Amino acid sequence: MPRCHCEATNRHFTPARARQDLVTYQRRGPTGTARLILQGLRDVSLAADTVLDVGAGIGVLHHELLERGVQRAVHLEVASAYLEAAQEETARRGHQHRVHFHRGDITSLAPELASADLVTLDRVLCCSPDLEALIEVSARKAKRYFALSYPHDYWYVRGRVRLQNARRRWTGDPFRFFVHPVHRIRSLIRAAGFQVRRARWNLNWEVVICTRDAM
Repeated sequence: MPRCHCEATNRHFTPARARQDLVTYQRRGPTGTARLILQGLRDVSLAADTVLDVGAGIGVLHHELLERGVQRAVHLEVASAYLEAAQEETARRGHQHRVHFHRGDITSLAPELASADLVTLDRVLCCSPDLEALIEVSARKAKRYFALSYPHDYWYVRGRVRLQNARRRWTGDPFRFFVHPVHRIRSLIRAAGFQVRRARWNLNWEVVICTRDAM
């Protein structure tokens, strides 16, 4: 399987899904792990001027953060349909001059991207087979804060994911969902120089808000 998993991800996250996610966000605001990340950032009294939103989807996190004091955002997304939906919402909010968009994978585009006070990865680790590279490269771009969400590695999550991936294999969908060991994720975060300051969770997902050790 390719290290990036990029083309499979682009095909999986279709224009119809992007449109539905955008409509839901416009009606209900942040939900799920995005809401948990925003709550966690509030808990640590986020003080950031810039955010690099990796695997940003329709841009929920930076749409909200730009309303809460962040000055500039970089939106990085593999799925072209989601990038286009995010650009539409950015224009609707009048934030065109505050957001820069890039299509691609951070492990490939890292040399082109500046560091940011805050780096976010919401539901991104589960789309990559290369956990180590994704965390290491993303963490190097984070000056102060690092926020991530990922699925619990509980038996019932793994069982459901195995069934979903088997169905995709039968239907010819190359996209795969990955449940990485949480202890390994936490170890990589520490090795990158961050400490977990807040953790939030629901039935299927965990969110961690991390700060650099020197803070």
